Amino acid sequence: MRKAALFSLGALALAPMALPTAAAAKPPVVVELYTAQGCASCGEANAYVAKLADRPNVIALTFSVDYWDYLGWADTFAKPEFDERQKAYVAKLALREPYTPQVVVDGSAQAPGAKTDRIDKLVAEAARQRRDPPQVHVAANGRVYVGSSSHPPKGGGDVWLIRYDPRQQDVAVKSGDNKGQTIPSRNVVRELKRLGGWRGRPVAFRLPRADEGLKTVVLLQASHGGRILAVGQPKT
Repeated sequence: MRKAALFSLGALALAPMALPTAAAAKPPVVVELYTAQGCASCGEANAYVAKLADRPNVIALTFSVDYWDYLGWADTFAKPEFDERQKAYVAKLALREPYTPQVVVDGSAQAPGAKTDRIDKLVAEAARQRRDPPQVHVAANGRVYVGSSSHPPKGGGDVWLIRYDPRQQDVAVKSGDNKGQTIPSRNVVRELKRLGGWRGRPVAFRLPRADEGLKTVVLLQASHGGRILAVGQPKT
């Protein structure tokens, strides 16, 4: 009974999104930067992704990893779940190992963070792709509703909640390879949570309360670090 009511609510919430309005537009391109404050070669990549964040129809996210902490500086934004997300991409994209700075575009292609021309090309290619994504609606009632698809990927998908700080963060590094430098970062991810699975049928999830100042984005992604299928954000 409860499940039926939940799907009914989801159908009602998603119904307006089926209309030919801006809500049904092509989803933004998601650019993920994997970086570390103790990574001597990451500064330029951080600055480049900060500029990408200003582009229309691009969501740029900065994930700090902790596997360089042994060099003498513990990254102040890193969390183990960010490392695990990057490792999923290593397996999916057939890479030898995780590295920084790395940029992943829409979960389906990657390039070193220093190769800005290559990243620009990947972003442009992703923006040109034709899509008919499932609807992802982040409602004012604290729920997210994910719609249906007649052709879900094999293995289904995962619904991810990401919360990030849109402000520039300047961190003074006091030890390690970047000792004495101030490392800027933007759109720093502070929370990553898998809300649940998706098999091509409508589902709904309750969102935890957000900390003040953080922005919310919900990603529908093919399982195990696959392609990003759809993106949802609260209306501002």
